[in-house]
Amino acid sequence: MKKIILAGFLFLLLGCKDSALPTTQVADTTQNWAFDAFEKVDSLNPILNPTPSLTFECPITKQPINWEERNVLNPSAVVKGDQVYLFYRAQDVKGTSRIGLAISSDGLHFKKSPAPVFYPANDSMKVYEWNYKKTANNAFLTDDCPNCYFDGVEDPRIVESADNRYIMTYTAYDGKTARLAIASSKDLTNWTKHGLVFKSEKYKDKWSKSGAIVVESKGGKQIAKKINGQYWMYFGDTNLFLASSDDLIHWEICENEENKQMISVLHPRMGYFDSRLVEPGPYALYKEDGILLIYNGSNAANFNDPNLSKFTYAAGQALFDKNAPHKLINRTDSYFIYPDKAYEKIGEVNEVCFVEGLVHFKDKWFLYYGTADSKIAVAVNNEIEF
Repeated sequence: MKKIILAGFLFLLLGCKDSALPTTQVADTTQNWAFDAFEKVDSLNPILNPTPSLTFECPITKQPINWEERNVLNPSAVVKGDQVYLFYRAQDVKGTSRIGLAISSDGLHFKKSPAPVFYPANDSMKVYEWNYKKTANNAFLTDDCPNCYFDGVEDPRIVESADNRYIMTYTAYDGKTARLAIASSKDLTNWTKHGLVFKSEKYKDKWSKSGAIVVESKGGKQIAKKINGQYWMYFGDTNLFLASSDDLIHWEICENEENKQMISVLHPRMGYFDSRLVEPGPYALYKEDGILLIYNGSNAANFNDPNLSKFTYAAGQALFDKNAPHKLINRTDSYFIYPDKAYEKIGEVNEVCFVEGLVHFKDKWFLYYGTADSKIAVAVNNEIEF
């Protein structure tokens, strides 16, 4: 069934830029717009485990740290040349997160770099990435881990730009508040931090994370896509919101013009796998059908999906209008990946498949995801014409 979508209406209320918007959009929602099943590579999974022996001198403490002794999780992925570069979150024994790099020639077997490539340092972002209250009386410490600090840089999502930059959104966490931050690189090794994504006084101290930029697949690369003269990003970890940018570095949140509040574009649903929260997965993929967003959902304690345990993380898919990124036009009723393996069900956080990395490589789609907040796994889709 074809239906007419009034693409311009809601944008009249938004505070972000809305130049050259069409007044109507025709979308055929009967098309097979979503990915079909990804197959977990059971013969290899998990493909990345913590390596307690890897050491790194922390530039802040000036002490050697076993930087991935505790967990590895929540990876992003990029194809460069004929290799997959996997950027993953790693935690030391006290819970500080840094971002490591592993490289593969087949998308399945990875070799780790010995030191993290992105981490808290004595720079302008230290105040947002480092927990200064490191005492036994710290209110942010937990009873089961009284010496844990839980800070650092978390959950990278990386895309390419048309001018050959790599843009990384990540979570800066000081032990109390998560803030969405951004960095860029020319070579995937040396990164420049550009600060918080949302710098205004109104938003800089509000909880924000998980920035998924809209891209278009070109020659195996995922290139940031301008729509109506702007780049777009979905973000959030309860409801999803939208932001726009001229340059991929400076972003403006889409607000209701009347009350100056963020407008949710995707929200939890009672009775479904995503009844507790929704959170972006990898980048959002611009297609002929619309903008495809793979997202993570968490199952609530009640009014939930009875086939999953409460708080289970599983992944679904949503489709937004390709000319009006705020306009949701379709959404899967169920999840396409969920925890059913031992390494996905038991770990730092039980019952978690958290998808965050997606590449098109050697005529296949590779989906990388964190398992139980402890390890990293991969699933493969052979749908080469998607």
